[in-house]
Amino acid sequence: MATEGHLSTPVLWLLLLSVQVSLGADELRLSNGTGPCSGRVEIKHEEEWGTVCDGDWTIEDAEVVCKQLQCGSAVQALNRAPFGEGTGPTWLYRVDCRGDESALWNCSHTGWGAFTCPHYFDTGVMCSGFSGLRLSGGDTACSGHLEVKQEETWATVCFSHIDFKAASVICNELECGQAVDILRGTHFGDRHELIWQEEFHCVGNETHLAHCPRILHHTNSCFHDATVVCSGYGGYRLANGSTTCSGRVELLHGGTWGALCDYLWDLPAAHALCQQLDCGVALLIPGGQSFGKGNGSVWNGTFSCKKNGSSLGACPVSVLPQDECPAGKDARVICSGCPGGRLVNGTTCSGRVEIRHGDTWGRLCRSHWNLQAANVLCHQLNCGYARSIQTGDRFVDGNGPVWRDAFHCEGTESCLWDCAQVTLGNSACSVEDAATVICSGLAESLRLLGGKSRCDGRVEISLHGTWSRVLDDDWNIKDAHVVCRQLQCGIAEKAYYLPRSERGKGLVALRNVQCAGNETQLMLCKTSSHSQTVPMGVAEDVGVICSGSRQIRLVNGTNRCAGRVELYHDGIWGTVCDDKWDLSDANVVCKQLRCGHAIKAFTSAHYGEGSGQIWLDDVNCAGAESDLWACPSRAWGQHNCQHKEDAGVLCSEFLDLRLVNGSDCAGRLEVFYNGTWGSICSNHMSQLTAITVCKHLNCGDGGEIAADFKYGRGSGPTWLDHIECTEQYNSLWQCQSDPWDPQSCGNRAEETHISCSGRKEATSPATFAECPNSTSCSDREKLRVIGGEDGCSGRVEIWHQGSWGTVCDDSWDVADANVVCRQMGCGSAVSALSEATFGEGTGPIWLEKVHCKGTELSLWECPAKPLFGKNCDHKEDAAVNCSGVTETTASPTRADRPRRPATDSTRISMPVILCIVLGALLCVVLAVLAGQIRSARAQQRAGSLRTGSRLSYDPFSEAVYEEIDYNLMREKQSTTGLSDYYSESSKTKAWFYSRDSDEENGPGAIQDVSPLPGNALEDGYDDVTEVPGPKDTSLSGQNEQESIGISEESDRNKESWTDRSPNVSGNRTSEAERHSTPALEDTGYDDIEELGH
Repeated sequence: MATEGHLSTPVLWLLLLSVQVSLGADELRLSNGTGPCSGRVEIKHEEEWGTVCDGDWTIEDAEVVCKQLQCGSAVQALNRAPFGEGTGPTWLYRVDCRGDESALWNCSHTGWGAFTCPHYFDTGVMCSGFSGLRLSGGDTACSGHLEVKQEETWATVCFSHIDFKAASVICNELECGQAVDILRGTHFGDRHELIWQEEFHCVGNETHLAHCPRILHHTNSCFHDATVVCSGYGGYRLANGSTTCSGRVELLHGGTWGALCDYLWDLPAAHALCQQLDCGVALLIPGGQSFGKGNGSVWNGTFSCKKNGSSLGACPVSVLPQDECPAGKDARVICSGCPGGRLVNGTTCSGRVEIRHGDTWGRLCRSHWNLQAANVLCHQLNCGYARSIQTGDRFVDGNGPVWRDAFHCEGTESCLWDCAQVTLGNSACSVEDAATVICSGLAESLRLLGGKSRCDGRVEISLHGTWSRVLDDDWNIKDAHVVCRQLQCGIAEKAYYLPRSERGKGLVALRNVQCAGNETQLMLCKTSSHSQTVPMGVAEDVGVICSGSRQIRLVNGTNRCAGRVELYHDGIWGTVCDDKWDLSDANVVCKQLRCGHAIKAFTSAHYGEGSGQIWLDDVNCAGAESDLWACPSRAWGQHNCQHKEDAGVLCSEFLDLRLVNGSDCAGRLEVFYNGTWGSICSNHMSQLTAITVCKHLNCGDGGEIAADFKYGRGSGPTWLDHIECTEQYNSLWQCQSDPWDPQSCGNRAEETHISCSGRKEATSPATFAECPNSTSCSDREKLRVIGGEDGCSGRVEIWHQGSWGTVCDDSWDVADANVVCRQMGCGSAVSALSEATFGEGTGPIWLEKVHCKGTELSLWECPAKPLFGKNCDHKEDAAVNCSGVTETTASPTRADRPRRPATDSTRISMPVILCIVLGALLCVVLAVLAGQIRSARAQQRAGSLRTGSRLSYDPFSEAVYEEIDYNLMREKQSTTGLSDYYSESSKTKAWFYSRDSDEENGPGAIQDVSPLPGNALEDGYDDVTEVPGPKDTSLSGQNEQESIGISEESDRNKESWTDRSPNVSGNRTSEAERHSTPALEDTGYDDIEELGH
């Protein structure tokens, strides 16, 4: 019986094994969460579900749970019952996982059920549920179909399973900025793709999509996938602007361009966008519908940027719920269009100067930096003007390349790259020798516009960020002094009112300015402020010319360091007379222009005759002066010269390039420097440098270095070596090289021989621009119009560097056309035409972005950008249509205005024809009247002779004598500046008369002529003396000849008169000339006239 009550050993083992299997089948799950991959951690042990208690539950512990459940990676490890309190035993306590265990219970712990823990310490886990996230099939890496990676397979997310908040979390997780839109993707149809079965319900502030609550959908049906569009890496552009750097902001997403509707659009955001578009800095956010509304989609949102220089990825677009953009809320901007310049190690408007070559930023040498270039950079960066470039060691810390570029600016250029740039041969400098500048800053509240420099023009003041006008009915030199002082432009030379056509428009900031003259700012003067809009041309806008506006230039040469000397003074360009002109004077010019030293001082208009004013004469420099006008000379505008005596200069930094001993486009390469032609060495020279040489010489876009040396050996200096050019340059002067050295080559075998692919017309080397018809030509001869019906309409072409070329129509307007028409003698402009109206030209496009005021005498005086890039082609050639009526103009003054364009294309209008007819009729009437008067007077003389009466004088014979002497004297007065001081000339004239009487009339002549009183002319009396009657007609003729002879002799004494003459303005001289009597030959002219008027 006892044996029957016991189990056999095999059966016992089987029972024990079955119990062990049942007890070892432990399970793991996540309960009470939003899906199978989030919730409270529960373990089934010994057939009973229990919890895990841990006061130190870590992400490594949670990672093991997620991996065990194939739920991706752990997102969060939670404790204190985040998913509610569980029930049953506490199976594990103080779990400590490394993260690579295959099951949670394989981690270190205190043992199964070793500690009973309150359920409010239950742990929880959130797993990603997927191991990856991506947007596929879109235009960029930040737009496309939403997919998540489940194990090794990508699953598509349904459009119905996410919302905009989930899309925001997705874009943030992918570092794609912020969500712009969710689009309904393609229809699935019968596609058999893995579909993610969870629906995401994000709050919007989660850092990962896996953190969002989810709801499980046990279905495989999905009609459309979800396409998410994020802000980052999308396309941006400026649309409908006048340039590529201005316009309405548009974004590209999902293949669609749409306008950005931004309620908070500001300058920092605009600045970031301009930089990313390589358009420099943001200058202005224009108001109204400046660039139209656009016809595409509208992206509502806020383009927020944290700091200047941020990438577009750091300036995300936060989408707002509106569907349409209210008026005026679309984002707009005008960028400077001047990339490649910045200030570092300081503030926004001060620091070390850096420029960009390609993608590399580097500092500039201080020794190659000047105030004019600094002014242009400050303006380019929207930082006012340059206050100082002498900053000591401030801002110079740091490393990086050092560029040797030298920018030669006039100071009015819009961009640093618009200035003449020379790098070739410049000496190297150390990292510490860095160029710096302190600009006046964005807060600068005063500027002068419309002049030839920043120190002359119309006065404008900035109030509340808006540039506004200054109006004054009593503007004087004291007010002007304050403006010049505030702008650091020296002292005021002139205060004036603007002509009607130059008056401003818009808001008026100040009226009736009354300055004592010693204020430091214009706002400190007594003023009345009226910020209201005044129609253009209604009130008195004011202008200033400061002494700091004076400039010097060399014109009509092939580059800036050779040419006719011209000075800008009193708002006008004028020349310098060659009297006493020598090498010392020329040295001052070259030094002032940073062109080295003078090679030769030219006289007799070697570079062609100028026009307009002759500013200086008898210049006598010692050579050490900093400016030409600091040298001893006659006063401004005082001279005895003509333009055939204009002075010129050739400086040592004048550069020219040629190929010799072959053809114009093949030969040994030589450069002209320091007055001498010399060879260039070929060490380390690449084919790219050869191509740059060919482009420079207009010899095509291809070239190679010849290795056979068939163009002979040179005999002069070897100026340069190690020249390195890049693709961005079309001029050899912009390439890097070793410094100038007359012995750069080790031997003649190193000389450079180049063969270019193109050909050009032969032009001999010259030190000035060659013209079609002569070696020295005027500005008029270097301009023509082609393709029109006559010589006053057609495509504009200019002569430069030996060939005719066209002008790009960028910013071409009627002011530019007016200058062209006037320069050609074709009257005023009827219209300014663009887009190759008269056909496309050939050859180079010499200029773009011409900005004439309309008052210039020559197109060369207008600011313009030399075109070396590919911004224009011949379909954009500019053209003009002129009135064809040539107008005679007086000497130019600063206030010369553009003529009003004709209202139609008729060359001679009806009013002109009517004037001609009336003038002819008037001449006929006057001729008849004059004949009747002469007949009557002849009868009167005959009657007097018959009666035997003796006349006291014969007014007709004496009129010839007096008028000749009088007009010659008036010419002397106009030449020497005596026209306003008649009393002295009257005494001299009377002395001539008395001498004539003594020497010619003989004993019988009347001898009682005495000098007239000083006020005789002012009283209106003529100085005609009594002479014998008509009985001795030969004597009258003799007196006439002797009078002319005396006047010619007196002309040789002009210099002594000039020294004694008072300083009289040129305007008054012209006035005297206009009032002098022209008809010397008409013996019927009565010479009794009033001179005192």
